[in-house]
Amino acid sequence: MCGIAGEIRFDGQPASEEAVREMNRRQAARGPDAEGIHRHGNVVLGHRRLKIIDLSDRGAQPMVDTELGLAIVFNGCIYNYRELREELRGLGHSFRSTSDTEVLLKAYAAWGKNCVKHLNGMFAFVILEQETGRLFMARDRLGIKPLYFTDSGDVMRFASSLPALLAVAEQPAEINPVGLHHYMSFHSVVPAPHTIVAGYRKLPPATIMVVRPDGGRHVERYWEPHYNGIEHPPFEEMRDQVLAALDRAVQRRMVADVPVGVLLSGGVDSSLVVALLARNGASGLNTFTVGFEAAGNEEGNEFRYSDLIANTFGTVHHRIEVGSERLVETLPACFRAMNEPMVSHDAIGFFLLSQMVSQHVTVVQSGQGADEIFGGYFWYPPLMESKQPAADYARGFFDRDHDEMGQALDSRWYGSDYSRDFVERHFAVADAQRSVDKALHLDSTVMLVDDPVKRVDNMTMAWGLEARVPFLDHEVVELAASIPPEMKVVPEGKYILKEAARQVLPAEVIDRPKGYFPVPALKYLNGHSLDFVKDAINSQAARERGLFRRPYIDTLLDAPTEHLTPLRGSKLWQVAALEVWLQTHAA
Repeated sequence: MCGIAGEIRFDGQPASEEAVREMNRRQAARGPDAEGIHRHGNVVLGHRRLKIIDLSDRGAQPMVDTELGLAIVFNGCIYNYRELREELRGLGHSFRSTSDTEVLLKAYAAWGKNCVKHLNGMFAFVILEQETGRLFMARDRLGIKPLYFTDSGDVMRFASSLPALLAVAEQPAEINPVGLHHYMSFHSVVPAPHTIVAGYRKLPPATIMVVRPDGGRHVERYWEPHYNGIEHPPFEEMRDQVLAALDRAVQRRMVADVPVGVLLSGGVDSSLVVALLARNGASGLNTFTVGFEAAGNEEGNEFRYSDLIANTFGTVHHRIEVGSERLVETLPACFRAMNEPMVSHDAIGFFLLSQMVSQHVTVVQSGQGADEIFGGYFWYPPLMESKQPAADYARGFFDRDHDEMGQALDSRWYGSDYSRDFVERHFAVADAQRSVDKALHLDSTVMLVDDPVKRVDNMTMAWGLEARVPFLDHEVVELAASIPPEMKVVPEGKYILKEAARQVLPAEVIDRPKGYFPVPALKYLNGHSLDFVKDAINSQAARERGLFRRPYIDTLLDAPTEHLTPLRGSKLWQVAALEVWLQTHAA
């Protein structure tokens, strides 16, 4: 929901309304319904609106409360805003709108920085205290909504997308070597505050930042999941708690003044969302799925499972089938929608699916996050009794070890093993004792944020579509963290979740082999997709940039379908995807 932007000057000069309007323009797809600008002192705030709650102009942003002396720009949705509004009324606050934005503004007035602890939702927002000139910035617990910023010393700018900030940059973009290493090793996950571009950062999840008029700042993390599954109720009781918590999360995410649908892949996670909605009386529910042309003897769709769920629960089901030629034709637009370069093949799937979905509904629920929260990935079982958790984690998840990074990257960019060092540091401080819990903590607070969640946000918002993720309700995450890994990771991935799902889903969906969003044409590169890749990495821009050693590129090109990562992704596609993103946004 929406795109936010702004600028604050620290040198006494007026903030640039022109720059904020340009950032708004670059983020227009995130908020196609309205635009707003607010100037106060050395600050300009900008907003692009997607109307979800309170469709009237009373919900417009930037929202200014002259009595409180506050102005806000907000991206996201506060699911418990109605309950908070009644609580705030009890504290003496009155309301002129029915929007969650105004509730957020009054919550800050009532509780200050602790307002975030009262919120159930996804959010990135900035509040200006007009009297003091301070900015209060916050991001939701799981980082579902993005917030990027850059600070030159004299001026600080922020936006919902990195490309919006790059569009108003005074200097050419330069590669951040730390971000580059993470992209090439940590499966394109660039942990906050880093980005792929030097000098540009993102506010970490579950974090607030106060920016003073003199440029000083205070940064504070306000939430952390605790992995302490030692004392726990019997399995059957925990299983029922999981289903009840998910049921509440799904119902919360029906809050909207517009229709809500579901992205239905046919897997357990999205199917469970449909089942819980149907169990609670949702009728005429729109569900959507996408499939791709087969390649390399790999099927490109899971229609048989999504059709089964649609028929079981009587949804209004929509299927989109994408041939390889259309897929390649759409790739440039997909890269324009990326806040940061993404290697996962299914970004294009979500992009094309979102295009179709936006013609029917404005809000969808999605099943992202279940694998990270409930232990569904193949690299978790080896960590159950691991004595070298960082090494075992890297062996299962990293796209390249550090030696191969030396073969891939030009010597200017090959330095420390940043990704391995990051995992070691995270495992050392994670609020978890067991090796597998350390990995689950990392994946739920870092990897999930900067791969699956970012992908869904970027691709849906490219079409003015808001995606909600009930598995990332922070109460669900806290419950899952408290469950011992024996109930999640073994005897099979997401075990307790699947057992909970048996109460509402057909066994055929639960007991099926684990699937991923398949886009075979980007794994087994040939034909149109291979031509697209060759054009990118053989271009003059790529050669002048010189990120990669040419012998490594030639090795990948000599056998484009053979060089796959442990996650079964194409190494050639990964190199090309970075270059295409840079040519699109940072040339």
